[in-house]
Order: sequence, then C-alpha cells, then structure tokens
Amino acid sequence: MAVINMDSNAETTNVDALKTTRSSRTVVFNTPNIITLSRLVLSIVVFGLMSYGNFYSAFWVFVIAASTDWVDGYIARRTSQVTQLGRILDPFCDKIIICGAYILVAIQSAKLDDTPWFLITGWMAVLIVGRELLVTMLRGYIEQQGGDFSANMSGKLKMVFQCIAVGGCLLFFASQHSSDTFQLSSETVAIRWITGVAVWLAVVSTVHSGIIYIFAATKMVQRLPKQTNTS
Repeated sequence: MAVINMDSNAETTNVDALKTTRSSRTVVFNTPNIITLSRLVLSIVVFGLMSYGNFYSAFWVFVIAASTDWVDGYIARRTSQVTQLGRILDPFCDKIIICGAYILVAIQSAKLDDTPWFLITGWMAVLIVGRELLVTMLRGYIEQQGGDFSANMSGKLKMVFQCIAVGGCLLFFASQHSSDTFQLSSETVAIRWITGVAVWLAVVSTVHSGIIYIFAATKMVQRLPKQTNTS
C-alpha cells in the first residue's frame, strides 16, 4: 500500500507541475503579449518597406503597428492580463518602432536637396533615441530596486505626436515617389502642416517628458536607500 501511495503522490506532483507549466505559458503568451510581439514584427516590415522606397505601404503598416500599442494595453487592463513580460515588451517595442522610424526618415530627409521644415531631421532622431535610451536605463534601475516607473501622461502624448510625425513624413515621401498617388492640393498642404506641427510638438514633448522622468527618477533614487535600510 505504501508503494501505491508513493506512486499516486508522484503522479499528483507531476500533474500539478504540468498544470503549473501550462499556466505559466498561458500567462506569458496571453493575448496582449502576442499583440505586442506582432508590433515588433510589423516594425521590421515597416523598416523594410521604407528601405526599398515603398513609403505608401510603409505608412499603412505603420498605422496598424502603432494602433496595436493602444489595443494591447486596453485588453491587458480590461481582462486583468498585465504581466511582467508585458511591462518589458510594450515599451521595448514602442522604442524599436519609433527610434527605427525616426532614423530611417532622417536618412531619407538628408537625401533631399532642400529639406522642408516639416520633416524629421538627423538631430531630431538623435534627440529621440537619446531620450529613449536614458528613460530605459532609469526605468530599469528604478524597477530593479522595487520602484514603479510607469509611463506618465506626458510620455503618452509624446508617443502620439511622434507617431503622427512619422506618418506624415511617410506620406510626404510617398508623394515624392509617386505623382499618380498624390497631387499638390489642399489636402496635401494640410498633411504637410499637420506633419510639421506634430514634428515640433514631438521635439518639445520629448524634451519636456524627459525632464519630468529625470526629476521623478532623482526623487525615487533618494528614497530607495531609506526603504532598503528600513526593510
């Protein structure tokens, strides 16, 4: 009887372990995280299309990819599927698509004989990438120490302006490469003005949100030693 009990206990343990493994896989590969990973894949597609001059197709793929940033967060909060992996993947994919798009748009802008005022230029791309690297390092350190360094409203607005700026630049490049698709009209002029406003608002909001994050991180770092000593 003892042998039988040991065997049954072993089988129960194995079943519980299998259930735990399946449960952890379900948590990791839940719907929000899959949508977030799809944004990473779509980002690569956007970069490929831009590199080969297919700016109109790149624009629509970029719109779809940027839209997933709202969808995955909404589903995660609505269905209580917020995970640690999702907290890492979401900002990572955001930075990949924005930084990559800004760099490629700046490269394309540099090829023009006279760069229009409403396009993303090299120094803007450097500013965006530098800010994202700084915030990523700060977030990694703060959260490693147990702090919460979630995105604030200024950071979210910055992302919106950046996406509009990239989308507008892609439409402009498409108009330069395909005269049949776009014609000089009031709509085209409106797109250029909207793009220009978004480009400069993105620059301002990038600097503003970066300063806010730096001050927030400084306050958190000052409190971390006290929390450690108290615990």
